[in-house]
Amino acid sequence: MKKFLFDLFPLILFFVAFKFSDIFTATAVAIVAGIAQFVWLKATGKAIEATHWINLSVIVVFGGATLLFHNDAFIKWKPTVLYWIFAAILLGGKLLFGRNLMQKLMGSKVAMPAPIWDKLNYSWVAFFAASGALNLYVAFSGHFTEAQWVNFKVFGLMALLLVFVILQSLWLGKHMKEEAEQPGLAEPGLARSGLAGPREPKEGA
Repeated sequence: MKKFLFDLFPLILFFVAFKFSDIFTATAVAIVAGIAQFVWLKATGKAIEATHWINLSVIVVFGGATLLFHNDAFIKWKPTVLYWIFAAILLGGKLLFGRNLMQKLMGSKVAMPAPIWDKLNYSWVAFFAASGALNLYVAFSGHFTEAQWVNFKVFGLMALLLVFVILQSLWLGKHMKEEAEQPGLAEPGLARSGLAGPREPKEGA
């Protein structure tokens, strides 16, 4: 939970700053918060994940362009660019390099057949691609105000993510149960640890 809230730190400050000021002040606050978050990780020796680098790069580039050109279109593109980068990484990893990055991320905790891992990977690609497109619609269709877009960015996208994760967990639970019931996987501890039955070798990130 602490890590989750820590990762949301710049987004929370962006929302608060927008409520008390405007989109440009909120953008500046988000940039400073993102940099401060990164500096704190470095100073405390915490692990800096790839997502931290991507998040920081996108907020600095698009947030900086927002302030430099005094144009809020850049910051409105930011969630879409971030999500589409994630989608491209997952898709490219599989199609170009044959690496299922979702299996790399979760494979030590979950045992499933290779086709299910592929479905999981592609489902995240679809989610990120669709969420990015939906953000563009809310931001630029003209049907929503700037304040409504901010609420969507902070709460709407988060709600979509939570619903997607819950539905996916239910779907994964079914396939994990089926895998555990196969010969040689009768012991739950083996299924969870990934020690039961042959599995594809893990590949580097």
